[in-house]
Amino acid sequence: MDKATDVLKAIHADRLEIGLGALNASDSPGTAFGTCWRWHRDGHGVEWWLLDMPDVSANLVNEKMLAELGQLIARATGDRPRGIVIRSSKRNGFIAGADLNQFRGVTDAGKVTAKLAEAHSITDRLEALKIPTIAVIHGFCLGGGLEIALACHTRIALANASFGFPEVQLGLHPGLDGTARLTRLIDPLDAMTMMLTGRRKFAKAAYAAGLVDLVTQERHVAAAVGAVVAGKLPSRRRANRAALVNFAPIRLAMAPVMRKRTAERVRPEHYPAPFALIELWRKYGGSPVEMRRRELESFGRLVTGETTQNLIRIFFLREAMKSMERKADPVRHVHVVGAGTMGADIAAWCALKGLTVTLADMKPEALAKAAERAGKLFGKETHSSIERRDAADRLTADLRGAGVGKADLIIEAVPENLELKQKIHAGLEVHMKPGAVLATNTSSIRLEEIGKALKSPENLVGIHFFNPVAKMQLVEVIRHDAAAPKAVAAAARFVVDIDRLPAQVHSAPGFLVNRALMPYLLEALLLLDEKIPPETIDAAAEAFGMPMGPIELADEVGLDICLDVARMLKQSLSQPFPDLPAWFEHKVKSGELGRKSGKGFYRYVDGKARKSASSPAPDPALADRLILPLLNACAACLTEKVAADTNVVDGALIFGAGFAPFRGGPMHYAKRRGHAEIKATLERLAGQYGPRFRPDPYWDGSPAS
Repeated sequence: MDKATDVLKAIHADRLEIGLGALNASDSPGTAFGTCWRWHRDGHGVEWWLLDMPDVSANLVNEKMLAELGQLIARATGDRPRGIVIRSSKRNGFIAGADLNQFRGVTDAGKVTAKLAEAHSITDRLEALKIPTIAVIHGFCLGGGLEIALACHTRIALANASFGFPEVQLGLHPGLDGTARLTRLIDPLDAMTMMLTGRRKFAKAAYAAGLVDLVTQERHVAAAVGAVVAGKLPSRRRANRAALVNFAPIRLAMAPVMRKRTAERVRPEHYPAPFALIELWRKYGGSPVEMRRRELESFGRLVTGETTQNLIRIFFLREAMKSMERKADPVRHVHVVGAGTMGADIAAWCALKGLTVTLADMKPEALAKAAERAGKLFGKETHSSIERRDAADRLTADLRGAGVGKADLIIEAVPENLELKQKIHAGLEVHMKPGAVLATNTSSIRLEEIGKALKSPENLVGIHFFNPVAKMQLVEVIRHDAAAPKAVAAAARFVVDIDRLPAQVHSAPGFLVNRALMPYLLEALLLLDEKIPPETIDAAAEAFGMPMGPIELADEVGLDICLDVARMLKQSLSQPFPDLPAWFEHKVKSGELGRKSGKGFYRYVDGKARKSASSPAPDPALADRLILPLLNACAACLTEKVAADTNVVDGALIFGAGFAPFRGGPMHYAKRRGHAEIKATLERLAGQYGPRFRPDPYWDGSPAS
């Protein structure tokens, strides 16, 4: 048994009210200190500093919060309590990270560095206190919040705690002395992995790594604090291991390995932060003082760079998509029609997120396969057998369609066939309960056409998930002219409630994401017709910053789906649309459908594409042939009011199609590049390759926001 557990069992239980009272802002006797903190001293001389920032759902690190923390430290230096506990009064977690508003639009790296130096002085003073300081952590402890916890002498985690440095996802690395403190506290290789990947460690893993000193339950928090203050909690420091790995020869040997592995995921010219962090540790990891100073300079350079500013912009786009007003009633029961891949995955995801789900199909074998797929998803996405059991209990196979009359939301997810969809929707409408919403997961068919089969088309909306459902964050919420605002609002709330990002668009051929992607994918097919190798085409897109090239993306989406959408767009759009190569249709008919069939443009082994390593490097001009048709289609969606504004387009294409995040979205990229330059390049390409490159009228207007 762990020695710390023995110590806790020996502590008298009459102090448990400290932990329980400290967690809840409403019942704590603490006294306000500034606007962000409350404090109280218990009967044993221990001070509890409770962070409860106003007007936000999660605590953040900003200048005001840090300034008040500095004042608390100064006060404690004179008052000399027996110990200090830092906790959050927010139910959801400790501290979610830095307040990114303070970094939006900054251009002066020197000013950023100076401000950070002031923040460093506060965490340094916290670390230097001769009084035991204890961070008690529940829920998330991320970024700057983890850096504050690292400045405390002891960290006590509740079982639901999670720890991470997500800064790399924003084009940054830790900037509050986290790089030096973490690599001194735990195995530096483990520390670097945490910072380079942004992955979280949950409580048990954090304890095993030495990041926290104890994992306990809320009712034992006060006893644990007592053990720390009394000096009875054994130290778990791994200073010898940290010193060894931080030794210069090991750093010099390991840094190139880290660079190589990181370069397999991202390019240094696109995402400089992880490479800057590796260099920081390689050069200065042996000197905490020097690493601290260089961290400040590196952070200042990164945060004022275009990549970080674009990634911060995307962060706020995501927050705006998640924070839509929830005026509609919540959906509690979802009925999904169609147990194919999409229907099964939608049903499983909804059950995973706490909804009651009935899944209907005429074929029992389809429902059996859906249950098997759901089980695999629950195994990947949950942390306990109880969670897996509960998710499975919420999902019911419904061979007779009995769930239709009970459901708040019905989602049809059958193949892309208008006649079939109209027949199914007409049958569902008869059995729906009053106030229920009827949705289609169509990827391309206009809702007005489906609605012709309905007596009340105002209840119909589109809820278009992308494949794979468990990975793709975006869901298009599609309205049509006859749709009731209440139905659209209910659909949008449903999407947010299942932890997905809604992009509200108007019914149109291909809607938004597929409309924009298809010219990009078709241009890649035409390049294949010109005998350019698929690897070269993909490399051109990846050099631009796309996470996956168009050839591999077509394989991922499914060549049969690409064919259906391309045919529909060609029939429906007034703009010039290229003919599909005859060989492409033959490829689909022969069963070469992409990754799902094991062969498309590439062969797939264990789900991974086999690519030739000897293909020639792409011509730099090749990227424009791929990317500008996508931009032109996005512009057309704005001209035709498919999307309300450029933010909707940017969010949808980033989260639904993986458009190069560091560029801030397609329309943000177009604005930075210049609409006049985009138009001129499209005109030049139209002269070379035909009218499919003809610029949309959008480019003639003033630059959009």
